[in-house]
Amino acid sequence: PYKSSIRQIMGTHLPLELEKNEDGEKFLWGHLSRANPQWKSFKDNDEVMAIFLGPHTYNSSSWYDHVNVPTWNYIAVPMYGKVKIAEGEKLREMLKPGVYEAVSQKPVSVHTMPDAYVQKEMKGIVGFEIAIERIEAKWKLSKNRDAANYQQIISELEKLNNFNAQQIAAEMSKRRDIESIK
Repeated sequence: PYKSSIRQIMGTHLPLELEKNEDGEKFLWGHLSRANPQWKSFKDNDEVMAIFLGPHTYNSSSWYDHVNVPTWNYIAVPMYGKVKIAEGEKLREMLKPGVYEAVSQKPVSVHTMPDAYVQKEMKGIVGFEIAIERIEAKWKLSKNRDAANYQQIISELEKLNNFNAQQIAAEMSKRRDIESIK
């Protein structure tokens, strides 16, 4: 009899923090709602991937001096590592206010809230750490275009009133200078 070995893959958009442990090793940490079933797949030391998406934008093929298909330029950083659930005091320490509350006129902190309240709220989340094993920077910035079309893409992106387009144009300008030096 045939048995399916298809594993359900899940993804959740979450804020993650980059930290270093006492040995100087980098890791990501975060938490998700206990109601989110994804945490149940976090068996200690399973490999996971976190993707950090940078600027990205559509490129119209009308910008080229020849017939071609439209495309998308982007910058992304996938990070791979082993996941481990964090509980108790470890989780509470992860919930430090950090830079986000620093800009508040009246910053709050789980360390100054009533302990019973914090303990009750912590039951609704699952903390985790990802020991980073591999980082891959990926980008597609029209490197395959000739100089004239490459510059045309930059010019067209700069005309757009769009943050991502502006960022991609700036990165393309920097990279073209780097590529032409090689």
